[in-house]
Amino acid sequence: MSDVERLGRGSYLLVTTFRKDGTPVPTPVWVGRDGDELIVWTQITAGKVKRVRNNPTVELTACDLRGKPRGETVKGTARILDADGTERGRRVLRKKYGISGRMVIGASKVFRGRDGTVCLAITLD
Repeated sequence: MSDVERLGRGSYLLVTTFRKDGTPVPTPVWVGRDGDELIVWTQITAGKVKRVRNNPTVELTACDLRGKPRGETVKGTARILDADGTERGRRVLRKKYGISGRMVIGASKVFRGRDGTVCLAITLD
């Protein structure tokens, strides 16, 4: 099984982004797989989005809900998706997470608006 398959199957992914000074910032997030990329959904104002704009290098590890690592860490490159890509990413996550995904993503659209969240696409190095 490839790393993309392994990481995309888990419920949570620990995505580590890096501050300008190189300090790692790990965050557990939902993850979906779209072909050869992993999809992560987040608030557009989240620190990880700002950090990805400055440095697209990320580290990825399967984890539990609280971010406890479960497996090997791999390196990747993240990019911020446009509106169409973000909507596609939302569909991937809604399908994977079922009723929970539909409820959480739907509620986010109501409270944050359609432009309040964004998806990141991550390719493994």
